[in-house]
Amino acid sequence: MKPQNSIKLFEDKKVRTLWDADQEEWYFSIIDVIEILTESPRPRKYWNALKTKLKMEGSELSQKLGQLKMLSADGKYYLTDVADTEQLFRLIQSIPSPNAEPFKLWLAQIANERLDEMQDPELTIDRALQQYLMLGYSENWINQRLKSIEIRKELTEEWKNRGLKEGQQFATLTDIITKAWAGKTTKEYKILKGLKKENLRDNMTNTELILNMLAEASTKDISQAVEPKNFEESKKIARQGGNVANVARKELEAKTGKRVVTSLNAKKSLNRDSKELSD
Repeated sequence: MKPQNSIKLFEDKKVRTLWDADQEEWYFSIIDVIEILTESPRPRKYWNALKTKLKMEGSELSQKLGQLKMLSADGKYYLTDVADTEQLFRLIQSIPSPNAEPFKLWLAQIANERLDEMQDPELTIDRALQQYLMLGYSENWINQRLKSIEIRKELTEEWKNRGLKEGQQFATLTDIITKAWAGKTTKEYKILKGLKKENLRDNMTNTELILNMLAEASTKDISQAVEPKNFEESKKIARQGGNVANVARKELEAKTGKRVVTSLNAKKSLNRDSKELSD
């Protein structure tokens, strides 16, 4: 499974992280951690010097560390030195810093939170709810978004049961569904909304979310009924599922005289709502 990028905060300072579901492990950007612990203006240079020092001392730690693609300040993904929780604890021992002990406690808290969520998935939903509220989303939209996550999960589980592969095949089927109901591929949809790395569903209106859920739920139901034998058959079903929502979209547009798929994204919508409240 593809690792999931995220940002964790330590005393309002960002640390890029990745959760690997297969390994059930967090990976942390070493550069970000070093910048926090040392408060160095040149954390990359500090890390290079520390790697040399560890190697000279005979430590195998730096040789065991890996690299993963993480989002950079310029909006692009680059290979970055990362460490898992155990490796990071060992690395911290080599960095004299008054922030070391609080950082260890912070790491332990993150690990514990993830274990709690794995035992009780409802905690993940509660945390997502709070994060969306902090970003300014309405409770009505959040309820739709959380429901869309559940429906998407049911669909991907159905695809897995049919022997389909995560990554390219899932992306292709998603594009087919989106194109069928919205008239645009996922990439074209994001361009319309002025998005780059942002999540498309996080920038859909309530109506767009509902129609996207209808398309994905229909695809899952049809797949379970037809039981496709291969990827090509699943592509046909994805188109059929998307068409169910396409019929609903066209009928709604005919009744309202308004387009459903628009350039309005969450950022613009939240800014607009905020302005209206202040006027």
